[in-house]
Amino acid sequence: MKIKYLPHTADIRMHIEGENLEDLFGAGLLGMTEILKEGFCAESVPLEKEINIKLKSNDLTCLLIDFLSEVLSIGYTTRLLFCKVRFEELSSKSLNARLSGRIYESLDEEIKAVTYHEAQVVEKSSHLWQSLVVFDI
Repeated sequence: MKIKYLPHTADIRMHIEGENLEDLFGAGLLGMTEILKEGFCAESVPLEKEINIKLKSNDLTCLLIDFLSEVLSIGYTTRLLFCKVRFEELSSKSLNARLSGRIYESLDEEIKAVTYHEAQVVEKSSHLWQSLVVFDI
């Protein structure tokens, strides 16, 4: 799993990679959480909350952006940050997942939205998936 932040005016651009789709979506989740609260998932505090989500989208790229948007929305409404995701189902147009996280006291950065701008999930090889994600801050 690889996460790299790229410069972008008034936004945060994040390049994510994974060996498979689960790894790619997990990198997106961890990368977004790291923006919201640096080092949050590196702490050795138990993840005491779990939430299930189900999503359907038009294609794989929309599914990734919709997934991150849903996690962001749930996080803001419940005051939870998520560090782990386990997929019961993940296809090109739908997912069923269990998020694990814990309550946060404050955030380092607020994300207004996860955008579709520049996003495109691409399979580079049999063991490398990539995408850009742009966050409106």
